[in-house]
Amino acid sequence: DRSFSEVAVIVRLFPDAVLCMESALQFYGYTDRTPSKWCLAVDKHSTKSRFKIDYPMVKPYYIPKAQLELGVDEVFIEETQIKIFNREHVICDCLRHENKMDVEIFNKAIQAYIKDPEKNIPRLLDYAKILRTETKMRKTIGVWL
Repeated sequence: DRSFSEVAVIVRLFPDAVLCMESALQFYGYTDRTPSKWCLAVDKHSTKSRFKIDYPMVKPYYIPKAQLELGVDEVFIEETQIKIFNREHVICDCLRHENKMDVEIFNKAIQAYIKDPEKNIPRLLDYAKILRTETKMRKTIGVWL
């Protein structure tokens, strides 16, 4: 019954949220680890207390509204439609939060993106400028392209 799936609960509780970071990496197959919490990007002006729940476990990332609307796709997970950042936005976020991420997850994500036939390098360059990760992106990924 999909009404009890975690994805359905997430969508009901946080209709404004966008899947990001490790949750998005797992969806795209860029990591084989299952995140312990659902990583959700939300408007930086969101009420913090709404994310203090016992189930499902969530980790909010508070970002400006303009960035929250950049590169959002809608996908189905467990028969539930949910918003998720596209590959390029997720990679830029990984570059931004590299120091907060597990090194192995970060490295595997970058390598998986480079090998991904669906990658979009021009879009990655555009997003890197907008999300202010261009220098880091050129140092980390530019070597492989």
